[in-house]
Amino acid sequence: MDGQMAPGVEAKIRESFARQTMMQTAGATLDAVGWGRITISGPVHPDFRQQQGFAHGGLTFALGDTAAGYAALSVLPPEVDVLSVEIKINFLSPAEGHLIAEGRILKPGRRIVPVAADVFAEAPDGTRKLVAVCQGTIIPVTA
Repeated sequence: MDGQMAPGVEAKIRESFARQTMMQTAGATLDAVGWGRITISGPVHPDFRQQQGFAHGGLTFALGDTAAGYAALSVLPPEVDVLSVEIKINFLSPAEGHLIAEGRILKPGRRIVPVAADVFAEAPDGTRKLVAVCQGTIIPVTA
């Protein structure tokens, strides 16, 4: 399952991401944009930790949800925007280091777009550990 983004969609995604104040606050970056695939990453700042010092689940979820939502947007026409209808997350391991969320579509659709995201924690030596998986449904809306 592979396709091409409509003209202007990548720029739309990058402009939209730049307006996400939560992602700005978290220090997240939009690292890769492709048809049906998006990668977003960000550090685990001291202000985004839970009581045991690991990345807060809310940060992990926000990165996964955002990556999955933009993956859906990448397969839709430029006049369409998206909203999450539902997203679930399974936390697999405590997260430390730098978080990387890889969002992808499961199936392109006009009415709904099923999505998934894997969230990894990257250690300073570059090793990655899968810390969470997300799955959900995105709905296209007129912008």
